[in-house]
Amino acid sequence: MAFLQEIVVLGLLVLCMTAAVSSHSRHSRYTPPNVMRLTDAFSHVSIGQEYYTFFGGSNTKLLNNGSSANLALDKSSGSGLASRNKYYYGFFSAAIKLPSGLSPGVVVAFYLSNADNYPHNHDEIDIELLGHDMRNDWVLQTNVYANGSTGTGREEKFYLWFDPTEQHHHYSIIWNSHHIVFLVDNVPVREFAHSSSYPSVYPSKPMSLYATIWDGSQWATHGGKYPVNYKYAPFVVSFAEMEMTGCIFNQTALVTSCSKANPSSLDPVDGPEFVRLSNEQSVAMDWARRKLMFYSYCNDRSRFKAMPPECK
Repeated sequence: MAFLQEIVVLGLLVLCMTAAVSSHSRHSRYTPPNVMRLTDAFSHVSIGQEYYTFFGGSNTKLLNNGSSANLALDKSSGSGLASRNKYYYGFFSAAIKLPSGLSPGVVVAFYLSNADNYPHNHDEIDIELLGHDMRNDWVLQTNVYANGSTGTGREEKFYLWFDPTEQHHHYSIIWNSHHIVFLVDNVPVREFAHSSSYPSVYPSKPMSLYATIWDGSQWATHGGKYPVNYKYAPFVVSFAEMEMTGCIFNQTALVTSCSKANPSSLDPVDGPEFVRLSNEQSVAMDWARRKLMFYSYCNDRSRFKAMPPECK
């Protein structure tokens, strides 16, 4: 009997270890399609020159002559950077290496917002990386808010096809009058079209760019089931290869216009490469959404009795 019990226990241990390994590496088998590397088309900006410390100055460290930065979250505070300029459309990207180890409740965000100027009707375009209760199992959440619509978030969530804590990976946003596109390592994972049928849900006011790490215990991991465990602090995220190319908002100009008569193909505002997805990009986005997306607000009938118009 004791021998049989040992066999059962050993079998359970093997199963648990197998499940643990598979859960940590369940997406490593995916190889993304080849796509145009938009991040190679633009120069990197100096974080030291183009950003200022938004909060948590003691947890912010500029490295490599200001070309990269480490932001930390500990019991005292999170930390964040904000762009000195506001943008009215453009291409925005960062190479991010996430904190290793257990990270439930931790939120790393790379996003555009104008909440400082429009507290009651602000716009926001979010890339949020959510820590998880299983080692290295981070989740990518994308979101779009317009005109203060924070009560009706348009979240979509994805698993990643790589371990985001081993090295830097590129997370990018295209925002112009045609569409918003979220990209990971240049692979489009989501497109949010600008339509005259529902203009009020599309961000349309100049925004600043932010890079932050903070405590999202109340909601980030399984709806707040797993809060930040500061036993593992500090949680340090590395930002590098920052790119900001587009129309810089001039607050003194009476009229803001970012359109050009003859834009180059790589003009992120009106260039042909940015007006619509190429066939190659569309195929890659379909791959990402089929393989890796596990939540879309468009399919959440508990939140939306009627399908939001942009989902149709």
